[in-house]
Amino acid sequence: MTTALWIAGAYLLGSIPTGLLLGKLYGIDVRSEGSGNIGATNLYRTVGRKVGIWTLLGDCLKGFLPVMLAWQLGLSEPLQAAVGLAAFCGHVFSIFLLFKGGKGVATALGVYLALAPLAVAGALLVFILLVAVWRYISLGSIVAAAVMPLIIFFRPHSNELLIATALISVIVIAKHHANIRRLLAGTESKFKA
Repeated sequence: MTTALWIAGAYLLGSIPTGLLLGKLYGIDVRSEGSGNIGATNLYRTVGRKVGIWTLLGDCLKGFLPVMLAWQLGLSEPLQAAVGLAAFCGHVFSIFLLFKGGKGVATALGVYLALAPLAVAGALLVFILLVAVWRYISLGSIVAAAVMPLIIFFRPHSNELLIATALISVIVIAKHHANIRRLLAGTESKFKA
């Protein structure tokens, strides 16, 4: 029963559509602007840098807070991993948006910052290098997502953490299917700082 409550609570927190709510404060439904995504990159491009940063922080906290709370209360790593996966799935498949949502990169970052902060450094380095060289946020996100399970594999971990990380990675990459097509076609938008 306790496990179910943790997972349900994490899912509901993850389901809060940060970007959509912040966009509406500025009179914009970001689902009909730019890429149509409710994530930080689209908010950055359509509403502005400040709102993009707030969206990034809000989405990250949705993943970080439930996992950190679970850790603080001494829950096992397998349960922490399940809580993190639930928060991530809430963002990507939000109950408030009829099981649609964002691509999950920022929420996954929050989950990983709580579960495996040292592993985040490796994936973040990959992300920064790729974006610095090619200027594609999507490419950095896709490759960082793919690298994360490999980093987790080579550090002490539970099987549940590795499985949760692999599932998050697969979902993040799958949610970037349109970006992958545009990258291959050479039509993906580059990030302008």
